[in-house]
Amino acid sequence: RGPDPARAARGGVAALSPRYQVCAALALAVVAVAVCLHVGMVFLHVAPSNTVTKAHGKAIDDWIYPEFEQNWKLFAPNPLQQNISVQVRAQVRTADGGSRTTGWYDLSAQDGRAIDGNLVPSHTQQNELRRAWDFFTATHDNDNRSVGVRGALAETYLRRIVVLRLERGGLTAGGGVVERVQVRSRTTNVTPPKWSTEKVSTSPVYRELSWWSVPDGVTEGGTR
Repeated sequence: RGPDPARAARGGVAALSPRYQVCAALALAVVAVAVCLHVGMVFLHVAPSNTVTKAHGKAIDDWIYPEFEQNWKLFAPNPLQQNISVQVRAQVRTADGGSRTTGWYDLSAQDGRAIDGNLVPSHTQQNELRRAWDFFTATHDNDNRSVGVRGALAETYLRRIVVLRLERGGLTAGGGVVERVQVRSRTTNVTPPKWSTEKVSTSPVYRELSWWSVPDGVTEGGTR
């Protein structure tokens, strides 16, 4: 039987058959529930301590960290006045069984170039790498030792991101395998405006982490 002309004239969901209308309604309901759940979790994360957060704090943290963590750096009395670049180099096992160490790749600069001129850059392009580094520094001391229960998660998250970036950049083309990675940050102070009398150093400061071995599950797009 052909399509119902009256239903087709209505357009939108109303133009669908009853079966597809039910599927569309279920899909919208699932999306609505997910959005409400996420908004609720974010609200509880930033809200003062209360009965719900005390009883379900771990579930809330598991949902929020590390991708959706909230902070107030933009509105703080002393907002961040530094440019921080995250860089990585790798030790690669080549297809012929040899090994080579790459130079430093400036991943932050790559992200900057990707969003330059883009009117609607994605959240991932703008924040994934930056938030991963913030997460690491928040859970480690100046000697890069973990100071909280989320330290191991921060290391795994950062390592996964840099390995995937290297693979997507073609580092493993031709059968190479990333065996180890080393991450560092390059921090430079933002130059004060011309009318300011403040003097700051323009020399970069590096924070270099130890080499991390890359488990097999992390390579080739894995997430373990």
